Amino acid sequence: MNAKSGAVLVLSGPSGAGKSSLINKVSGEIGDYYFSISTTTRPIRKGEEEGVHYYFVSIEEFKKGIDNDCFLEYALVHGNYYGTSLKPVKEALNNGKLVIFDIDVQGNTAVNNRLGDIVTSVFITPPTLSELKKRLKNRSTDSQEVIESRIKMAKREIQRVSEYDFLIVNDDLEVAASALKLIAVAAKLKIPIEEINNFVQNWEDIEF
Repeated sequence: MNAKSGAVLVLSGPSGAGKSSLINKVSGEIGDYYFSISTTTRPIRKGEEEGVHYYFVSIEEFKKGIDNDCFLEYALVHGNYYGTSLKPVKEALNNGKLVIFDIDVQGNTAVNNRLGDIVTSVFITPPTLSELKKRLKNRSTDSQEVIESRIKMAKREIQRVSEYDFLIVNDDLEVAASALKLIAVAAKLKIPIEEINNFVQNWEDIEF
């Protein structure tokens, strides 16, 4: 087997589910990984940094990237484009790293369509819709209009949980982090179909 094969871990869930907190919690315990930084057309928020939280571009730049097939996946969410640049993902996979995506359900479908046999997917959510609403209000980063839009999106996303390999209910951060750590380790052990086929072909090394 090729020990340097990379793997993909997709994390999805509504804004406010605690995905970033969970990633920060397990980041030092899951080995070598590359966190895919999305490109977006939305305005930068207070406290965010270019190239750390997102790559911020104009709509014109983003559409040019679409035309040039620069994105592994992209979507229009709440009036803004979000996408995953293909080049750094390929480089990380070639270097045997675990590539972690924080993307929506549309992105999960797109990534599975292109990289399916090395993808492990996790849907992360608060225990209830009312808890999600409380978290969105408490963080005070979005207008009421945006919060309502996120709630509507969350209602649609929760209907697609069955498309994921795992579900983490983030009610207790420590418990949820332990689960995510185990899933990340398992994701790195996932073997591409091509490698499995090669192994099977070479397994019968004795002729009778």
